[in-house]
Amino acid sequence: MELWIPITIAAAFSQNLRSALQKQLKAVLSTWGATAARFIYAAPFALLLAICVVTMSAHGMPAINLAFMGYGAMGGVAQIAATGLLIHLFTYQNFSVATAYTKTEPIQTALFGIILLGDGLSPQIAIAILVSLVGVVLISVPQGNFSAKSWLNGKAAIGILSGGLFGLSAVAYRGASLSLETGDVFYRASVTLAFVTLLQSAIMLMILKAREPGQTTLLFKHWRMAGLVGVAGMIGSLAWFTAFTLQNAAHVRALGQVEVIFTLAASFFFFKERVSAREVMGVCLVSAGILALVLASAGG
Repeated sequence: MELWIPITIAAAFSQNLRSALQKQLKAVLSTWGATAARFIYAAPFALLLAICVVTMSAHGMPAINLAFMGYGAMGGVAQIAATGLLIHLFTYQNFSVATAYTKTEPIQTALFGIILLGDGLSPQIAIAILVSLVGVVLISVPQGNFSAKSWLNGKAAIGILSGGLFGLSAVAYRGASLSLETGDVFYRASVTLAFVTLLQSAIMLMILKAREPGQTTLLFKHWRMAGLVGVAGMIGSLAWFTAFTLQNAAHVRALGQVEVIFTLAASFFFFKERVSAREVMGVCLVSAGILALVLASAGG
């Protein structure tokens, strides 16, 4: 099995854990405050990790270049903007339909990868991504929401834009990591993660100060839970960045759809919630798409 596969699965699991912790943090913070925790509390850990990796590496200090900073800044800003659009969708009653459109991210990631980095995409991989996409949509959209009105509206456009920005951030992170001239995969991923999270932390602190100044105080008051969010977020991001360095970002994001299976499994086994036949069908399609993706990647 190629190394990027278990790393991506670990990234998806860590992201799912971080989301669960953020949900608890929402009891004491606003949506933006809980979102900021993933960046602000991840930054010190990411910086410490990068310092340790660079210190122990034979390559020494990384040769930071304009391409690295450009790609890193593009990815960091795109991810924050995508998150902001997703949060905006939560204000609508039928946000789940529009949110399902963010799941077009792997397809948009593939397009950005082709345009910006020249990454290739075989027909087999494209079909695997499309199969998983259909499965994710079946899982994401609740019963009774398959109407033309709910699917073709302005909120859907916001969802597509959010997914596109998430896709752009993934490709930009891959570009930043690959633009470093020296270092192994872990070295490149660690340095990229430190740069991006520090930048995002600064941006999020400015956003909180401008929009919700009281949230900054609460964010540091509840440092224990926020710290756990930061650690889970840092581990997940490190795994994502490592996978992006190893493999085409579209492949990574497509395999990362396994997160919806983790979420549905937790809903069924731990929260004893009912799972519909359509959701089961969605899980089957996601699983089939992921299996096809892994087999096609191994064959390529």
